[in-house]
Amino acid sequence: MRTLFVPLAVLALAVPPAFSQQVAPQTPQNAAGPSSSLSASGRTLEPEGPLTLRTAVALALQANPGLSAARHEQAAADGAVVQAGAWPNPTLDTQLEDLRRNNRTTTLQLSQPIELGGKRAARVTAAERARDQAASALSARRAELRASAVTAFFDVLTAQERLRLAQDSVGLAQIATRAAANRVAAGKVSPLEETKARVAEAGIRVELLQAEGTLRASRQLLAALWGNPAPRFTQVEGAVDQLPAQAAAPEVARRLPDAPVLRQARLEVERRRALSELEQARRIPDVTVSLGVKRVPASEGEGDAVSSSRRNQVMVGLSVPLPIFDTNRGNITEALSREDKARDELAAAELQLGADVAQASERLRSARATAETLQRDALPGAETAYRAATKGFELGKFSFLEALDAQRTLFQVRNQYLVALADAHRAAGELDRLLGTEGDDPSANVR
Repeated sequence: MRTLFVPLAVLALAVPPAFSQQVAPQTPQNAAGPSSSLSASGRTLEPEGPLTLRTAVALALQANPGLSAARHEQAAADGAVVQAGAWPNPTLDTQLEDLRRNNRTTTLQLSQPIELGGKRAARVTAAERARDQAASALSARRAELRASAVTAFFDVLTAQERLRLAQDSVGLAQIATRAAANRVAAGKVSPLEETKARVAEAGIRVELLQAEGTLRASRQLLAALWGNPAPRFTQVEGAVDQLPAQAAAPEVARRLPDAPVLRQARLEVERRRALSELEQARRIPDVTVSLGVKRVPASEGEGDAVSSSRRNQVMVGLSVPLPIFDTNRGNITEALSREDKARDELAAAELQLGADVAQASERLRSARATAETLQRDALPGAETAYRAATKGFELGKFSFLEALDAQRTLFQVRNQYLVALADAHRAAGELDRLLGTEGDDPSANVR
């Protein structure tokens, strides 16, 4: 049997080392972020106390489950690239003819498929484009999460200010109610004035309850960005009257071609082109080269003494499939059609992005103009009118209805101002989501 294993050793040495496949290196995840604790369920808990914008954004980027899923998708795409570059495995075949020992023929054969037509290169290119898509999706998810964190932070900040405004209004309403009660007790006005004051105070208390509910909901939405359903921070710190900057038209035009949705669409076109090339390469059949050894009796049918002597024969083979029935025409047609579809989707994305950016820019411009006008013209006048009406009511120069009307006007103007600030920050966040956030400072676009 020794002579049989010599050709096998030669066959083993003939197998190229390229068939061995390396394991894809693990992509390290970004673990940088603010110091935070974990709950028993594994959720990230923000530090107790006041919360700044920078800390909120860092917590969201560190512990958001959706961002973690995008990181895993990128790692999976890296593994797919490694797998796409792997060579096909060889095949070891053995065959016995005639189970009788003296007449037995043993065949041992090693076959290696060889890909032709550039299939491996096309397959690697398609996998690399998918990996680029995963990296682009991760970047887009980071920009979207960053914009969502900034918007949610200013929603909490605005809700805090609205609650403070409602509390001040309740205090003012209580003062007006006491003043009306004193004037009724002094016999200067009818009891109807006190009733009106108490009704107005009850309405403002309802607005206070609504402001408290809005604040609770906005706090939960902000903490949910880093996976914590029960926020621990006491309040957020920031200047509520800071308006987001209005990007100039040239700046928007510069950032528009590199928007996340356009990057994804362009990469999809490239990936579909690579898949089309792969399907076209599959039209060329692969060959299989085989090398083996066959051990046969030296002479058959001449008795046991003669047939016990055996000899080895070297076998060399080449297998080529004939592309007669399957020419891969259907897969090529499908791949080319999907490539055309990806190009059309890119064109549609460009049009939709331009319309969305224009709408968000207009909303930001309108909200900024509204907030600036209210801050410059309406708020000072409403505050002055309210102070004068309250003082005049206490001195008996104005009626309660006049003081109440001044109070309602001040509350409405302040509420309109807060709504305009919130709309401006939402529009700025939408622009950052569409165009992709630039820089590392989350407050860089706030002025």
